[in-house]
Amino acid sequence: MTGCSTSYACSFTRSWSAAASACSRTTLATSRSSGHAVNLLASAFPASRFVGYDFAAEGIETARSEAHAQRLTNAEFVLRDVAEVRESERFDLVTAFDAIHDQAHPATVLAGIADALKPGGVFLMADIRASSRLEDNLDHPLGTFLYTISTMHCMTVSLGLGGAGLGTVWGEQLAQAMLADAGFVDVSLAHVDDDVLNTYYLAREAGPDRDGLRPARV
Repeated sequence: MTGCSTSYACSFTRSWSAAASACSRTTLATSRSSGHAVNLLASAFPASRFVGYDFAAEGIETARSEAHAQRLTNAEFVLRDVAEVRESERFDLVTAFDAIHDQAHPATVLAGIADALKPGGVFLMADIRASSRLEDNLDHPLGTFLYTISTMHCMTVSLGLGGAGLGTVWGEQLAQAMLADAGFVDVSLAHVDDDVLNTYYLAREAGPDRDGLRPARV
């Protein structure tokens, strides 16, 4: 998977970072593969900090090497399973591009992301553009392909790790329900005309109430 692979995701992430040109913001990119997009953003917006998590050592080393070669001091790459984020109100923005459906424990990942966001922070998630109902995907132009890679890889790898087996075509309805269960509110969906593959979700974490308590998750 490559980072910032579509115009909408790139535009939003760059706009968010650009808004920090006069201050400091911190962005977490989950499952970033080789980290190239993170380094591009770190280079473009030196006032902000960018962190990339992945549990693939080779990808992390590639990302670190590129950051070192470009002398980037605001890009950090951490070898970590995103199911174990274990951060509290650290990040202004968290991104996950076509990554959540691959997780062995996606509900845990989403809850961890919600906890990691600062009050008012945003989670930008790009994931497969489809319905959660099989019958609604019969005319999907990539339907056969998506269900094939789901059964041959995404769902099967998750199950092999003792996970939920969410699968590639978990769909918008289930995605919105899981975001709500993780504590996200004000979830909006966006589609790009020339991108048949992804739906883009912008979600804000509910945050603590006036007594400083976070709402219980379902």
